[in-house]
Amino acid sequence: MEDSPEIRAASWLALAVPAALLGGALIAQYGFGLPPCEMCWWQRYAHIAALVLAVASLALGKIGLVRLAAAAIAVGGLLGAYHAGVEYGWWTGITSCSGGSLGNDPLASIMNAPVIRCDVSPWDLFGISLAGWNFLISMASAAAILVLLSRGRARI
Repeated sequence: MEDSPEIRAASWLALAVPAALLGGALIAQYGFGLPPCEMCWWQRYAHIAALVLAVASLALGKIGLVRLAAAAIAVGGLLGAYHAGVEYGWWTGITSCSGGSLGNDPLASIMNAPVIRCDVSPWDLFGISLAGWNFLISMASAAAILVLLSRGRARI
């Protein structure tokens, strides 16, 4: 990997952000009893992919992997935006995860409904849910990583 302070910072940021977000999710789950819903898992999968790509970029020295890690972080953030919109009632979520229609067999729908609903925010800070914070942190971080990479490439 070309060696510039900006590129090193981008690589470490691509590692630190998904690690911190996943760590926070695990603390929320196991420390505060906030189990993840289906859409929470989608966000975690994107951040796990970002974490793997960031580790690979540091091990292999490939800038392209840092870009892919930034893209995975952004995907996790966009999933967070969608999830937050469902929680805030801006749009309807997937019916298997939300309190949508009961269909033709209401009892079967209730009995098969997931225990953790995606359309209810279990916690918020300043009116922003965990999914909303994921969106804000992820998108800002992905943008910062790409800016650092572009500045680092310009310097070389």
